[in-house]
Amino acid sequence: MNRATVTVGASPLTGFVLALASAGSFAFSGIFASALISAGWSPGAAVIARITLAALILLAPTLIMMRGKWRLVVAAWKQVLLFGILAVAGCQLAFFLAVEHIAPSLALLIEFMGPVLLMLFFWARTRVAPHQLTLLGAVIAIAGLVTISGLAVGSSLHPLGIFFALIAAVGNATYFATGATTEHGIPPLPFVGIGLGVASLFLIAASAVGVLPFTTSTAPVTLAGAEVPLWVPIAGMALISTVISYVLGVAASRRLGATVASFTGYSEPLFAIAWSIMLLGIAPTTTEWIGAALIIGGVAAVKAGEVVRARSLP
Repeated sequence: MNRATVTVGASPLTGFVLALASAGSFAFSGIFASALISAGWSPGAAVIARITLAALILLAPTLIMMRGKWRLVVAAWKQVLLFGILAVAGCQLAFFLAVEHIAPSLALLIEFMGPVLLMLFFWARTRVAPHQLTLLGAVIAIAGLVTISGLAVGSSLHPLGIFFALIAAVGNATYFATGATTEHGIPPLPFVGIGLGVASLFLIAASAVGVLPFTTSTAPVTLAGAEVPLWVPIAGMALISTVISYVLGVAASRRLGATVASFTGYSEPLFAIAWSIMLLGIAPTTTEWIGAALIIGGVAAVKAGEVVRARSLP
């Protein structure tokens, strides 16, 4: 992947506000998805509805903003495909599959192990050890994952939920890396719009060949303890947790850089816990609070180590 760059002259405060707004919007996705799945929708149907509707919403502004500039997309085809197939389609599908087996807040926390997984991958590939602070952060984050999963107190956790959430973690890291890249010259909104279009086609094709089960239902949908029309969670996923969250997230990454933006993005699990308390009345246990704090603190240390190491390079 190309080294991410930061938009010159951009306000860091604006970037932080955008990143926090993106994280808060993303945190609603588990609540909307769980409502649909509980009503009889398959994860595949939920993610296809979410990504396809969001791509259609962004289609017109994308075409307008890219008029006469499609050569930029051709030149940046690798970043576009990585964003669409791995960062969007793969990450979102894996997350929806994960929430079938584990709580949405836990799935989000595991997904945010993405930078730790990338750190281990590049360490194995380059044989260059990360900064000691980065390694310490990885250990702390893994300890948090063990704690929040219940393994620390001897309880069990569904292995499929962990597996799919880890796949989402890889997509999460790819999202920040590709979103922060600016060399191709594609503005945030059309970059997201094109990426969502690619993701939608990929998911529809997977469903057409039977790889991705597609099942919908007209059964009543319960959201935040109340029965709501079917369009409410679908529109919520598309507008709040996809269009708004992705566009703001890419814009924030370009202002802050991938490292700082991803660190700020780790506020998403806290938003997920807050929304669960406010809308679902689900209060986290003491163990879950401790695990969440360890994961967030560990990832922060990982990112801090990367910054220290980058500044020490000639």
